[in-house]
Amino acid sequence: RPEQLANSHTPRADASDTLGHERFLQAALDEDIIDLVASVLGEHLVMWGCQLFCKPGTDGREVPMHQDGQYWPIRPLATCTVWLALDQVDRDNGCMVVVPGSHRDKVHYGHRTETRSDLVLNQAVDDPRLNATHKHYLELAPGQMSLHDVYLVHGSAANRSGRRRAGLATRYMPTTSCLRRDLEIPFAGYPVNWAEKPLWLVRGEDVCGRNNFDIGHQHAHERATRR
Repeated sequence: RPEQLANSHTPRADASDTLGHERFLQAALDEDIIDLVASVLGEHLVMWGCQLFCKPGTDGREVPMHQDGQYWPIRPLATCTVWLALDQVDRDNGCMVVVPGSHRDKVHYGHRTETRSDLVLNQAVDDPRLNATHKHYLELAPGQMSLHDVYLVHGSAANRSGRRRAGLATRYMPTTSCLRRDLEIPFAGYPVNWAEKPLWLVRGEDVCGRNNFDIGHQHAHERATRR
């Protein structure tokens, strides 16, 4: 599904992976974008993920309200996601909707597993502690972007507008955190090979000293040497 194009910045690691392209990696490593992230997370940063979310205009699927940290083996849990609009993104074609302030106390809310086949993700927030009555819609023009925290509760409606809704989501974490390749986490609804996920140190140094910046990069090297 075009809503599930994970690893759009890397060569294919296995049969279940997206076949990525260097242009997306260039965007993820852009210094102006990294400056914005550094203003939130500080000067020691890892770029660890780049994903396309493309909802077709006739059958684009819903993303249930969730927290990103439900799916990620990062400890301590910390990530800033940059969401760059490639199309006009509005309420009619399924823009992101957030619960303002839901990230502030760093609460990991309870989630339930959804079994519907028309969802992009299969984990939805289900927690009496969350007051989700007030929501904000992130409507963006092409080229505009938003930044959101790993604890922010968010989702998006299905797209039946007749217009595509595409965005590029790039993930950065402070190097005080570690990508724990040994942890078992809930299945997101599509496969992610955490054991082989490459990391890029984009600024500063690895403060925790436990992130591996060699894993996963051999695929890019092998592809380059075959050219």
